[in-house]
Amino acid sequence: MIIGALLVLTWLVLLLRYPAKALPISLAAVCGLGLVALLVAWQDNRETAQLARLDLRLSYAPQQCPDDRALLVHMKNGNQVPLTELHWRVAAYAPGDTVNLAEASYNAPRYRGPGELQPGAEWTDCLPLPPLRSGYRPQTLEFRAEHLQGSFAN
Repeated sequence: MIIGALLVLTWLVLLLRYPAKALPISLAAVCGLGLVALLVAWQDNRETAQLARLDLRLSYAPQQCPDDRALLVHMKNGNQVPLTELHWRVAAYAPGDTVNLAEASYNAPRYRGPGELQPGAEWTDCLPLPPLRSGYRPQTLEFRAEHLQGSFAN
């Protein structure tokens, strides 16, 4: 923090003392930072749009899945590029409620996608249920994937 303050103070002194030399360099630096900020914002928006085109559905399916992995996951890649990596957290909600009933603990399962999923391809798997708050049964809850983080091939 002190180094940052010293840099700003030094820049202000140079700008006041030598404005003819410091002003063009300062403008170039501001333009460079602006370009970097635009690039980061563009990439973030592109990733958000690509994640929005993933169709990821979760359901409790003890008839189709083993008992220890009763959460059925179905995903379809609606993008024009392959999905290379995906992570998410599972949330559980009572119908019509906004309180997440899945406990976020350190020993909760980590959810990952299939690896590489080609455009238009589908993936189905059975995953373990997240730990739920006491008193709630999984068959009465709606499961949703939240906090998606992923990367796509360029």
